[in-house]
Amino acid sequence: MPGDALSQDPAELRRRIDTTRAHPARVYDVFLGGKDNYEVDRAAAAAALTANPRGYLDVRHNRDFLRRAVNTLTGEEGIRQYLDIGTGLPTQENVHQIAQRLASDSRVVYVDNDPVVLAHARALLTSGPEGRTDYIDADLENPAQILEAAAKTLDFDRPVALALVAILHFVEDDKAYPIVRELIEALPSGSRLVLSHLTEDLNPENIRAVQRTYTERGFTFVLRSKVEVERFLTENGLEVDEPGVVPAHHWRPDNAAPVPEQPEPGYFDGLDDIEKVRYRDINDVTDADINVYAVTGRKP
Repeated sequence: MPGDALSQDPAELRRRIDTTRAHPARVYDVFLGGKDNYEVDRAAAAAALTANPRGYLDVRHNRDFLRRAVNTLTGEEGIRQYLDIGTGLPTQENVHQIAQRLASDSRVVYVDNDPVVLAHARALLTSGPEGRTDYIDADLENPAQILEAAAKTLDFDRPVALALVAILHFVEDDKAYPIVRELIEALPSGSRLVLSHLTEDLNPENIRAVQRTYTERGFTFVLRSKVEVERFLTENGLEVDEPGVVPAHHWRPDNAAPVPEQPEPGYFDGLDDIEKVRYRDINDVTDADINVYAVTGRKP
């Protein structure tokens, strides 16, 4: 349960953290410039960057898609509740910060199963006084547990936006489609799905090279086609929002992606390639850089 998870003994948390194997949430954190990762995660990120030197654009534009989707759903569609599964480590623009800036009464439940994320989860709970946030220590592959715990914070009689952002490519088909079905079945009419997913449709050579670096480290890594991504919506009766399933940087681009604050001149001299990623301006993106589909849909 959320409260029990956050009160977990620090020694038990340390025992759960496996520093010998890379974890997707922590590798993602490396690309976003975070510090809550281990050498094995940085090695995985560096290998992926070697395989595709502009691969950081997938990660950063995936995150920027989430920013735009939450802005759109909160500001234009009146969504006030979010269930974000596969949250990852806290960043500067978490879902509750984006949503509550537009609607202070927004409620957000975060879900992840990495003990490193759990150890930093309190950073995800800094809600404004009118809203509410919570964190669930659970696995996507146990949707019943997620839904039961989320119901303590979210009102499932009102629309909920389910965010599955860059997580389903870590789940095989025989589990991924039933998991999404169970989650969506629990949502009321008017709810939304926010989904992004890696694909080999767009630039296959680049992403297959990255895929090899992950599978060599024991990750499940499923690249799905546009049709296969769309199935997550159409098989569950969702209406696909405009502009449909599109490369992440083409999903309702509202304005330039934020440019990270730049360090003092000469600072870069002491950084390796993976450390420089956090400072890159991603507005020079081209279609040849992106391997992520993005889409949102509505439950009638």
